[in-house]
Amino acid sequence: MSVVRELSPGWLLDHLSFINKISYELHQHHEPCCSKKEPTSSVHLDTLHMDSVSSFGASATCIASTTKPENDDGGNCEMFIQKYVFRSELFDVTKPYITSAIHKECQQSNEKEDLVNDVKKEISISVNGKKRKRCVDFNQGELDAMEYHTKIRGLILDGSSQLIQEGLKSGFLHPLYEKRDKYSEPITLPLDTCNLSELCEMAKHLPSLNEMELQTLQLMEDDISVTEQYLFSRIVDNNSSFTKMITLMGQKYLLPPKSSFLLSDISCIHPLLNCKKTYDVIVIDPPWQNKSVKRSNRYSYLSPLQIKQIPIPKLAAPNCLVVTWVTNRQKHLRFVKEELYPSWSVEVVAEWHWVKITSSGEFVFPLDSPHKKPYEGLILGRVREKAALPLRNADVKELPIPDHKLIVSVPCTLHSHKPPLAGMFL
Repeated sequence: MSVVRELSPGWLLDHLSFINKISYELHQHHEPCCSKKEPTSSVHLDTLHMDSVSSFGASATCIASTTKPENDDGGNCEMFIQKYVFRSELFDVTKPYITSAIHKECQQSNEKEDLVNDVKKEISISVNGKKRKRCVDFNQGELDAMEYHTKIRGLILDGSSQLIQEGLKSGFLHPLYEKRDKYSEPITLPLDTCNLSELCEMAKHLPSLNEMELQTLQLMEDDISVTEQYLFSRIVDNNSSFTKMITLMGQKYLLPPKSSFLLSDISCIHPLLNCKKTYDVIVIDPPWQNKSVKRSNRYSYLSPLQIKQIPIPKLAAPNCLVVTWVTNRQKHLRFVKEELYPSWSVEVVAEWHWVKITSSGEFVFPLDSPHKKPYEGLILGRVREKAALPLRNADVKELPIPDHKLIVSVPCTLHSHKPPLAGMFL
């Protein structure tokens, strides 16, 4: 269960547990054996760290076993089973993401809070051995951010403290000195080599496929060998009860049972529309434009106009719950509430906050840091355009969504992995 503890302020989550409760098992059949009715046997190998070329090589370990179930002829056919689990050290965040220099800067940031009340501070700086004074002005965006932080600071601090205390009592979180004893040496993590963003960019430049070629690709065989090009810009569906492994550009990916994906740029979303399916919950994590993205050049971002063009009304079922992850930039928060959701006929019903902590219960960034905050927001809304239509099941009542709830969890060290939301809605 991903929910460790639920209190009135929100939920304490175990993200790692949620991932591992999904059955990532690969089943491979081998030729029938000569012997008959041998008892089932299994061998557990040492934990294997996959090759770094594999996308899950940076995130998964494997346990292998062999079973010999009886076949129809009375003989035994050997089945090789590989079970993958997420690497627990990728959630081993024992210390805040902060250096001493940033901490010192944070201590000086209290002066800036007065600027919310339009008070200007003079900061003395030294240039070439000479001191001079300059007046520091903050732009409107920075002032809005400080005002917003002041408004939700108490909610974040008090609610998180309650959930963290419960986590420490239950043993899910550990005091820092206990973690030091357990992990005496720092763990070197492999680089995250997943290139899905590059693959999506590639898909955008591939020749257009006709309607027949865009039909859903069903992964049904035990051993899947599919030409990479056929995986682009079409729905790939694993309707089986077992995990499937696919290879793209030399990287291996695990597709969970009863799941599907569309590997495409957002401008090529028509295969999803062609399925004629609608969804009760839609979660969106847009690549928002910000300075960090521009500097790192890690991925392309979408403009507000491009995000508005995502055809949510065509994908949403009546009363669909739409959840959008948003950065702490007030410009983006206002855009979602005042422009994006109205354009989709979505009514804002709640604003939640994801609070990121270490495994000992500390904020990953100082709560009052002027640069990065230990929380992110998500805006929840309901599609109201089809409100007059009956729900799929008339006996199912629309559950109310409480406002200003907290999701507290230890974040994954891989970039931009968001916590699971299923435990809150089910």
